[in-house]
Amino acid sequence: MSTSIIVSYDGTNNEDDAVALGRVFAQAGAEVSLAYVRHASEAQASQEALAEHEAQELLARGAALLGGREAGRHVVTDRSTPEGLRKLAERVGAQAIVFCSDSHTADGHVSIGTSAARLLEGGRLAIGIAPAGFANKKARLQLVAFSGDDPNAQATADALAAVGGAAVTSVADESADLLVIGSRPEAEQGQVALSAAAENLIEGVARCPVLVLPRGAQLSFARGAERELAPAPTPGAVA
Repeated sequence: MSTSIIVSYDGTNNEDDAVALGRVFAQAGAEVSLAYVRHASEAQASQEALAEHEAQELLARGAALLGGREAGRHVVTDRSTPEGLRKLAERVGAQAIVFCSDSHTADGHVSIGTSAARLLEGGRLAIGIAPAGFANKKARLQLVAFSGDDPNAQATADALAAVGGAAVTSVADESADLLVIGSRPEAEQGQVALSAAAENLIEGVARCPVLVLPRGAQLSFARGAERELAPAPTPGAVA
């Protein structure tokens, strides 16, 4: 069974980075969908219908960047973005949520935004974070790194590498094209818990996308599940 991944998308330019990372996972065989969290419903029916239409148009743009016309699109209403995404993941059976880095992040660097941080604090979903400017680069997996002593992190890295014919390393430095990070040993099974060293690795060392796994969790990727994707539009182009 292919891994189900949700990309958090609100249409701002840095969110294109998250879609670009979602595309990498889709090419590795994951089932990727996009989600937009609205924080309130409109009081009048006409305004609500307009807001819903605009949300769907926004997600259509994101789906075009993803390259898959049949990508799932979810509009969620919740006062909390991370909570709305968590509930959606639980409802649709997703194993991971992908975010962009904070809008103030230097190009090529990774930062943990507020919503991602909330879900990393004892959450039970894998969390992917794209570096700033990732949508402007030609993403390819030649070297997949893993960090931590959980063998499931290595198994996930192996699966991603196998699909793209990439090499795997336990040396998490700037040469990696994607970094898989396992939770610390004392974490409860199925729960995310990052060590201080892992947080430093993400925000101080990584120059590539990162994928943080709950303790004992493994994500499956397989070439047989790979979907045909159209070429991605030039970033900033109108779909």
